[in-house]
Amino acid sequence: MSEKIKKIGLLTSGGDAPGMNAAIRAVVRTAISHGIEVIGVKKGYDGLINGEFRELKTRDVSEIIGRGGTILYTARCEEMHTQEGLKKAATVYDVLGLDALIVIGGDGSMKGAKELSKLGVNVIGIPGTIDLDMNCTEYTIGFDTAVNTGAEAISRLRDTSSSHQRCSVIEVMGRHAPYIAYWCAMVSGAEEVLVPDRVDEKGKNEVIQQVLENRSLGKFHNLIIVAEGVGGSQELAKDIEDITGIETRATILGHLQRGGSPTAIDRMHASVMGNMAVEEAVKGNRNCIIVFNKGRYEALDMDEALSMPPKDDGGLYDVIKVLSR
Repeated sequence: MSEKIKKIGLLTSGGDAPGMNAAIRAVVRTAISHGIEVIGVKKGYDGLINGEFRELKTRDVSEIIGRGGTILYTARCEEMHTQEGLKKAATVYDVLGLDALIVIGGDGSMKGAKELSKLGVNVIGIPGTIDLDMNCTEYTIGFDTAVNTGAEAISRLRDTSSSHQRCSVIEVMGRHAPYIAYWCAMVSGAEEVLVPDRVDEKGKNEVIQQVLENRSLGKFHNLIIVAEGVGGSQELAKDIEDITGIETRATILGHLQRGGSPTAIDRMHASVMGNMAVEEAVKGNRNCIIVFNKGRYEALDMDEALSMPPKDDGGLYDVIKVLSR
């Protein structure tokens, strides 16, 4: 029988993602239902190291389920890349008398959590990143909202570009992962998508050749999605226009995709994951990450989760190309 959990810490780390507040709400209310005190740490690991925290009560998380961003704020913390910083964070954890620390964040945040676990910190991770760049889970908080935001923006741009028979080059977020680009390309009916893994296969000249072929087939508007990890959208647009004579515009969506009210899917998954993180802590499960795979939520060992190979993209690129004809 594990010792009763009396106090847990909670923080959001790395890039913010729509749905983080829904997870915070779920953690706080589930913990309180078990008689557990929740200490909210502000500004991620930086706040843990520098002692920025406050107790969270039920009313503190009222009406936040539909808010974007994170009420606990977030920041990137360079000190967590040093042994001194890690030891300081672990010391603060002990001084606060925490029995567990719940971390909501992406791959980098989970790696920080793993390092803390080696120093005796009991950590439970919740995947929160719009990039979907965690190999251990098919879903991460914020991805669905980011794709929906991107799809809406692309649809609006396509309307005006079609009216002028232009070519549109649109860069979406996702860091070095291809998933936002693939999904935005698929649901927007893009003619081409450039992602990091395929940038050598599908170079600039091939893209321009594709635009010319499409024009010969009677297509007077082309939509090209570029992943953030590829970049160079402005240069690509200029080259397309210079070589083909087709008026071309580049748009970088940027942090627009990070903000906004989370979709129902993000609220749903974030709420269940937040609840499950606390339940796992109560059961005595430690150093794990809450994941969603094949329609099921589960708690994976943190070492196992972070050592998993990259996910297969399911042949999304080939489907996009077939449907773009």
